[in-house]
Amino acid sequence: MTAPSAGDPLLILAMDHRDSFAKLFGVIDAEPSPADEAAMRAAKLLIYHGVRDARSQLDGGQAGVLVDEELGAAVLSEARRDGLAVAMPVEKSGQRLFELQYGDDTEAHIAEFTPDYVKVLVRMNPADSADDTAHQLAGLVALSKLLTERSTAFLYELLVPATDEQLRRSGSQQAYDRDLRPELVAEVIAVNQQAGIEPTLWKIEGLETTAAAQDVVAAAKAGGRAADCVVLGRDAPQEVLDHWLAVAAPVPGFVGFAIGRSIWEDPLTRHRQDADDARLVETVRDNYLHFARAYLESAQRRQ
Repeated sequence: MTAPSAGDPLLILAMDHRDSFAKLFGVIDAEPSPADEAAMRAAKLLIYHGVRDARSQLDGGQAGVLVDEELGAAVLSEARRDGLAVAMPVEKSGQRLFELQYGDDTEAHIAEFTPDYVKVLVRMNPADSADDTAHQLAGLVALSKLLTERSTAFLYELLVPATDEQLRRSGSQQAYDRDLRPELVAEVIAVNQQAGIEPTLWKIEGLETTAAAQDVVAAAKAGGRAADCVVLGRDAPQEVLDHWLAVAAPVPGFVGFAIGRSIWEDPLTRHRQDADDARLVETVRDNYLHFARAYLESAQRRQ
């Protein structure tokens, strides 16, 4: 796998969802049955076949998949064999504060699947308590050091959810995303960097303006760092996500996307009713191609 770049961006289909994925199968506040687990594994494999089938129709970029080993071990193996970029999460699903899924056994799980990228999901806000921030940073520092020692790329998915006060001050979620979140994202990136956490890629919520995208890239690259950014989907509708891609793709320092539910959630929900495997694969393929082409076309506007 080559490092993503402006001319060869990383176009990841993300399906590392676990708790939320189980809810689509009616598993809520309970352990999935063996039949539930088998159905979820089969669904993730079908979703993967959508991006695999799209690959031959891409006019550039690196196709990739982000998937968990619990429900996607078969996808990890197939994607590696098929030559796609492979990313694997190591955080516990559904936690407010970052924790490793496998604790001290994390390195063994990474070694078993040898992903190109190890990914974490972190929710952090400058308004968080000092104890919460310190707890998260401690675990992330240890993981960052481990990945550096292993020469494994580090994909850091950063969510900065608004506090009640920030939302009240902004007036709406849209205004928070536009006017306040970019500055908070840059602050959180700096806090992580100061703690010694050095991602390869920052996976960032969509930004509304070019200036905001430039500011976030500047934060990621502070001090001469080589880190780049990719856009995440946040289950946004197509028109919103198209806008986020159009904003980010022309900005130097953005090198792709990692989009999940916006591509596969509706087709999977329909598949739960009609059990039409071919339709699920084809719809995922077409949805993925839509966003891949939108990104590649917007990236051509880069100066």
